[in-house]
Amino acid sequence: MTSLADIWPPFGLTLTTARLTIRPVFDDDIPAAVAAARSGVHEPGKSPFSTPWTDLPADELAPNMARWYWRCRANFTKESWTLLLAVWHDDEFLGVQDIGAKNFKTLKTVSTGSWLKQSAQGQGFGKEMRAAVVSYAFDYLGAEVAESEAASWNQQSLGVSASLGYEPNGIFRDGWGDTVQEVQKVRLTPATFKRPDWTLKVQGQEALSSYLGIGQLPAGD
Repeated sequence: MTSLADIWPPFGLTLTTARLTIRPVFDDDIPAAVAAARSGVHEPGKSPFSTPWTDLPADELAPNMARWYWRCRANFTKESWTLLLAVWHDDEFLGVQDIGAKNFKTLKTVSTGSWLKQSAQGQGFGKEMRAAVVSYAFDYLGAEVAESEAASWNQQSLGVSASLGYEPNGIFRDGWGDTVQEVQKVRLTPATFKRPDWTLKVQGQEALSSYLGIGQLPAGD
């Protein structure tokens, strides 16, 4: 019988770290994602997101999150894609780690973003899930650069970046909702990447690489 992963190969990807299982957000995961977001992601009035989605009223937050997951799937092409990955610790939904790219075949550059519910913060999960997608990008997709950014005041996110070897890559001013933020860009390469002491396990890469038009690397499955 044909599976969803046969129809849409990104659904077949699973990344496994020392403590986490990281895989695409399925429709059945959306209620858990909404519950995690409603439990709290940051201090009130201190949104770390360029689009302050967590500040929406509870009755608007859920459909907005669902639309975002569906929109990213619908707009997923070889030329421009964003993969939203659910982060699980045992049977607990912790948050979402995303990885995306535009014109990847030429630029070999990915960008990442993420969120974790507050009860899961401060335990090293943020670093572990970022290390997972960066390892995946470098070792399985053949990426040459990984980029990220955070508000200059967001030392938690910038600390994760620094601990993995990211280097500052400029500051710019941007409108986040109705506020103006100083945003720090950071950049990582395979040469500067401070690799974790665990080995990433990857399933479903071959079909996804083919779907993206990327040649299979020796590290792939």
